[in-house]
Parts: sequence; structure tokens; C-alpha cells
Amino acid sequence: MTHAITTTEVFLIALALIFALPWLIWRLGRTEYYAPLVVVQILTGILLGPGVLGEIYPDYYNFVFSPQVVQSLNGIAWWAVMLFVWIAGIELDLHEVWRNRRETTIAASLALGTPLLTGCLAALVMLAWHDNWLGSQGENWQFVVGIGMACSVTALPILILFMERIEILRKPLGQRVLRYASMDDIAIWCVLALIMLDWTRVGRQTGFLIGFGLAAWTFRTLMCRLSETDRWYVGLIWLALCGFAADWAGLHFMVGAFLSGAVIDGHWFNRERVDLLRHHVLLVVMPVFFLSTGLRTHWDIGGGSVVLAAGLLLVASVGGKLLGTGIAGRLLNWPRQESRLIGWLLQTKALIMIIFASILLDKAIISAETFTALLLMAVMSTMLTIPKVTPLLANLSLQRQQGER
Repeated sequence: MTHAITTTEVFLIALALIFALPWLIWRLGRTEYYAPLVVVQILTGILLGPGVLGEIYPDYYNFVFSPQVVQSLNGIAWWAVMLFVWIAGIELDLHEVWRNRRETTIAASLALGTPLLTGCLAALVMLAWHDNWLGSQGENWQFVVGIGMACSVTALPILILFMERIEILRKPLGQRVLRYASMDDIAIWCVLALIMLDWTRVGRQTGFLIGFGLAAWTFRTLMCRLSETDRWYVGLIWLALCGFAADWAGLHFMVGAFLSGAVIDGHWFNRERVDLLRHHVLLVVMPVFFLSTGLRTHWDIGGGSVVLAAGLLLVASVGGKLLGTGIAGRLLNWPRQESRLIGWLLQTKALIMIIFASILLDKAIISAETFTALLLMAVMSTMLTIPKVTPLLANLSLQRQQGER
């Protein structure tokens, strides 16, 4: 008697692929220097998507990633990315930003504003090039600002992982870079809220922001009276409620997830536990998000056009970021090597930019082809970070040692 395979069994096959393939490529290929595991997971998601696996082996693709399986994976992915953005909000240290506000404001503004401008110019080129880059519900200004912001994004959680790896996270330079990234992180979500602003639901969105302010005050008062164990539970409840309220208002649940974490003081939790939670989320559930992201990639305009668009966005992103930190370095009297080092560190994009682009795709502001180009840009820019930063950091350390002599 033959056994008909169930949806549960196919779901587990998909999970095995999601976790096994990236790890094997990363471990056996020894890609850590150019492509950390996070990047390999994103690339594997693209390979398992409809544009590659679905095109080459459509029967296998449709068998493993049936609508029922994809729906289940999407539920895990939503919660995974909400947790990740929530943690990013918790890790914001606005007190330190305020104490160094002049330097932080100049550096963060230029590091964000310059690639925003170059990214907007790249978006205008894309609109003139082909109509299909724009989503079905998007306005031209939303597309231009959205692409510009995607070129400006710095992935704070991935930046933390990279700085841990090169052992500068707790050093003065690492703390400065964190401050700049924190300011940019706030700006990213503010601009996203502006792009998402729906004039047909502006009353609901205004009500959400007012209600959130009042609820946040109550929430913070409650959290101060709880033990750390209870704070974790209450914080997760708060995350789910804020995500629901923001999505109900039309701002997208990711905006609510970030806001829910941003009003939490990091010192309410043990720092090591927060770091462990971030690592565990990356290990246990974020690979599912990367796979679900890959399932949304499309190449209908043509593979060559998508790759060219990704290259254009990469030039706008990298060039704009390095130009911005270079100008900041001149104004703040940084050494030239330090300006370049900071520019490359702030270039780290994977995850937060993918989340940002996913929201634009959800709202049909960008097309699936534009999303694919942005995803490729995020992967390439993140892959460049460690190879560029490592020699710069070594040269900077050597210069400081010679200066001390």
C-alpha cells in the first residue's frame, strides 16, 4: 500500500532544504570571508525561488513549495522578521546619541543623505529605462524615495555581527559607528512611514500614532515595575499588538515592530541575553525568511536587465555612502582611512534592506523585478564589506601604532 505524502511531510522537506543547503555551501565552500552564512542563506533562497529552481525544475519546485507549504513558511517568516526588527529597536542607544549629538548628526546625516540622493537618481534612471520597475500601486515619488532609501540603509544587527567578528564592537570606533547606524535606522523607518502614508486612511494612521504614544507611556511604566523574566513575556505581547495596530492603520506591521522595540530601554535586559536572542533568531527562524524572500524573486523583464539594474543600484549605494562619509570626515577631521572604513561598515545592507524592500513589494510600490535587483544589490554590498574593511582596519591600526611611537 503506497503512502500519499502529506503537506506536513513536504513542509519538513522544505525546512530540511532551507537549513541544509546554505550550511553545506558555507561550510564546505569556506565562504566566510566573502560570503558569511547570512549572505549564503539569502543567495540560496534566490536559487530555490521561481526564477532559478522554478524555471529549471518546475515540477520539483511546485511539489516542494506548494501554496500550502509557502503559506506555512510565510507565517514563520513574518514572526522571525518581527523579532529581528524588534531586537534592532531595543539595541538603539539614543542616550549615547544625544551625548554626542553634533558629531553623530553630521556623520549620520551625510552617511544617509548622500546615498539617498544618488539612489533617487538611480531610481529616475530606472523609471526612464523601463515602466515595469514600478509596482502596480506605486506612485513615481514613492518609487524614487523608496529606492533612494534602500540605497541608504544600514543593517544595524548585521553591522553588530560584523564588528563582533573583527573585534571592534566594544571599542570607541565601533561605538561611534553604532551611533551613526542607530540614527540612520530611525530615519529609515520614519521615511518608510511617510511612503506608506495613505491619505484615504490618514485618520486611522494619525490615531495609531497618538494611541501608540499613550500606550508606550503606559507600557514603559509597567516594564519598570516588572522582573526581567516578566519583561520578556510582556515585551513579546507588546510586539504582537504593535505589529497588529500598525498594519491595521496601513503602515505595515514592520513599522509597528520597530516602534515596539525602539521604546524599550536596552538596560532593562541583560546584554548577553539580548545578544543570544539575536543569534538564536538568526539561527532558528531567519533562514525561513530568507527562503520566503527568495520565493518572491522574478526575472520577467530579463535576467540581464535585472543584473544591470542591481549594478546601477550598487554603484549608487556604495558610491553615495563613501562620498557621504568622506565629506563627514573632512568636516569632523577624521583620518582618510577612517572615513573609508566607516563608509564600508555602514554599507552593510542585508536583512534590513531586504525587509524594507519586502514592505515596498507588499504594498506594490515596486515590482518583483525591482525587488530582485534590490536583493542582489544588498547581497553584493554586504559581501564587499569584510574584504574591504579588513585591510583598512589593519592599515588604520598600523598608523595609530606608528603615531604613538
